[in-house]
Amino acid sequence: MKKLSILLISLFTTTVLMAQVKISGQVKDAKGKPVIGASITLKDSYDGATSDSTGAFKFKTTEKGTFILIASAVSYKTVEQNIDLSKDVVANFSMKEEFDELRAVTVTAGSFSAGDSKRGTVLSSLDVLTTAGANADITAALKTLPGAQQVGEQEGLFVRGGAGYETKQFIDGTLVANPYFSGAPQIATRGRFSPTIFKGTTFSTGGYSALYGQALSSVVLLESIDLPERSEVNVGISPLMGSLATQQLAKDKKSSWGMSYSYANLDLYFKMVPQTPDYFKVPSFHNADANFRIKTKHGGFIKYYGTFAYNQLGLRRQDIDSTTMKDAFGLNSHNFYNNLTWRENLGSGWRMRLGVSYSTNLDDISLQFQNQNNQQIFVPTVPYSYKNAAYKNRLDVTQGRAEFEKRFNSISTIRFGSEYWYNYNKQTVNNKDSLLTDNYNALFGEANIYLTNDLGLTAGGRVEYSSIIKKFNFAPRAALAYRVGKGAQVSLAYGQFYQKPENNLLFPNPNLGYTKATHYIANYMKTTEGRLFRVEAYYKTYEDLVKTYPAPFSDNSGSGYARGAELYFRDKKSIKNFDYWVSYSYLDTKRDYLNFPEKMTPNFAATHTASVVLKRFVMDWKTGFGATYSFATGRPYYNIMQNGGKYQVTDQGKTKDFNNLGLTAYYVPTAGNTKAKTFWVVVASVTNILGTFGQEQVYGYNYSYNGLNKVAVTPPAKNFYFVGVFLSWGVDRTDDIVNNNL
Repeated sequence: MKKLSILLISLFTTTVLMAQVKISGQVKDAKGKPVIGASITLKDSYDGATSDSTGAFKFKTTEKGTFILIASAVSYKTVEQNIDLSKDVVANFSMKEEFDELRAVTVTAGSFSAGDSKRGTVLSSLDVLTTAGANADITAALKTLPGAQQVGEQEGLFVRGGAGYETKQFIDGTLVANPYFSGAPQIATRGRFSPTIFKGTTFSTGGYSALYGQALSSVVLLESIDLPERSEVNVGISPLMGSLATQQLAKDKKSSWGMSYSYANLDLYFKMVPQTPDYFKVPSFHNADANFRIKTKHGGFIKYYGTFAYNQLGLRRQDIDSTTMKDAFGLNSHNFYNNLTWRENLGSGWRMRLGVSYSTNLDDISLQFQNQNNQQIFVPTVPYSYKNAAYKNRLDVTQGRAEFEKRFNSISTIRFGSEYWYNYNKQTVNNKDSLLTDNYNALFGEANIYLTNDLGLTAGGRVEYSSIIKKFNFAPRAALAYRVGKGAQVSLAYGQFYQKPENNLLFPNPNLGYTKATHYIANYMKTTEGRLFRVEAYYKTYEDLVKTYPAPFSDNSGSGYARGAELYFRDKKSIKNFDYWVSYSYLDTKRDYLNFPEKMTPNFAATHTASVVLKRFVMDWKTGFGATYSFATGRPYYNIMQNGGKYQVTDQGKTKDFNNLGLTAYYVPTAGNTKAKTFWVVVASVTNILGTFGQEQVYGYNYSYNGLNKVAVTPPAKNFYFVGVFLSWGVDRTDDIVNNNL
């Protein structure tokens, strides 16, 4: 009986083995390279195999008849074949990549993006808050990136040979006409906006999207947060300022509202830290803002943001044209900015984004020529006759914007839309009014096409019309990105950019035309876990710059160029619990514009600029430390004087090298305490420590009317100090601070 059982089993096994069909083949991608680890299965069965290092697979099955053979792999589209299992089968597969937003290349030429976790952050809002020397100012933090110049006597971002007014800022797609506080001449002011209200920042050093215009050099795109994590109340206290803010999240987490108020007065600070100017009216600032956010049924958002600011100051300086007289400057400034945006998912891959904004800025300035007793004096001869003036400048900007997007194959998109700006600028000088208005219209379109995850193309254009210039322009733009290795890619970008001349040039001559810049950019970037390396080269030409000499009236006969190379490296991995980044910029630029007698390097451009930023959070001490060192070679300075109807350079040179070391420390006593109900931070910082040891910063020189007296332009004080306490109820950001500063 036992022998009979063995015989039957052997016969059955032989029959089964003889009935098996062998299935084999290879799996390759569209380029003919093997796809490793692909899963090959018979549909509705348990039979299958996995491709090896050569893409080959094989397995046997006892199934009979017609079946569907399926090949699937991560990041590839699933492929099917109909096969007949009446005999052995050889099935080869060619698999196409699945478009994946996380894996696709990004067009990075000329652009630094932050706050997008899918793309890799360069500078987050928390980076701005904790970068030493930045004092929570977005512009100051961006100056640590390559491309930005270390200009300390004027507000604004000076990028790749461009002046500060050649960089524009946008919030949720709408223009911010006055992103900085108004201030005194040759004293830079900080930005108006707190980094905490933004979830993302894009700093374009050139080659920016066709969706934006009217900036020759750069744009800063700020995207506000959608909804706060939870309701919270924040209080800030320091010898300089006090603030109170709240964000309230609805119970259904579909809407929120918030408001804040802050007041700053530098009287106590100036008593402790003497200033070079004589402040007869100490700077003071009132700031208030409000917001609401509503999540729509289809996942869109309606958002409002409004801010009001008032600041005033008054100071005296020694008059450069005399030995005993003084120049007094007084300022009262009001600023009001609002935007309302609505973004919505329309279905079938369509999205809509609408926005309206209104801003008004009023600067009331008085200039007085005073004697030693601070009494106003009137002298009818030049140059003293120009030193008494009353000046008011009101600038209103109203904007409407509509943008639509259609998404294809999950990541490719086409975007198009239009916008309209109405600009109203009224100047009153010694009771004489001048008015400038402009209706500006633009149509824009742009396609982001991904041929594969390794190859992406962006192409678009922008048509603009200004009623004051009475001309159309067309600005084509294109960029390409290609992956050259794991985590590595190259990008190329080209674009033309137009900008209206500044209003102070249009007032005397409204017949000026657009100024123009053309950018050519090449970029290489490699990202690995905890590290980012980036190098970029560019060439930029300027055309139709405004010249005020030699023509009797200004015209657009100016030109120029800027070229250079930049490097950026950030590393959170090599040294345990340590984060740092290094940036370097080389710039060669010259331009012939305004009253320049020839093509010269502008006085805001340094040949070499570099920054090193260090951060470390020590959990045992519950304390974070930061240091920022910035360096720039000397900038050129000129004394350009008119002689016999011609402008000539009578004196020139270069300032001493710029060196600035800033330190910050912040103590978080609630770090690690999960039961704490109040989250608070103590912050202390100081800028330009080297100034204490004799390293004077010189930004340039002022000259007297006759050119015989020369005075250095320096900061109002060697250092700036800040100490403050910030308390929050409702949101514990300890993990954010620790994780982002290791």
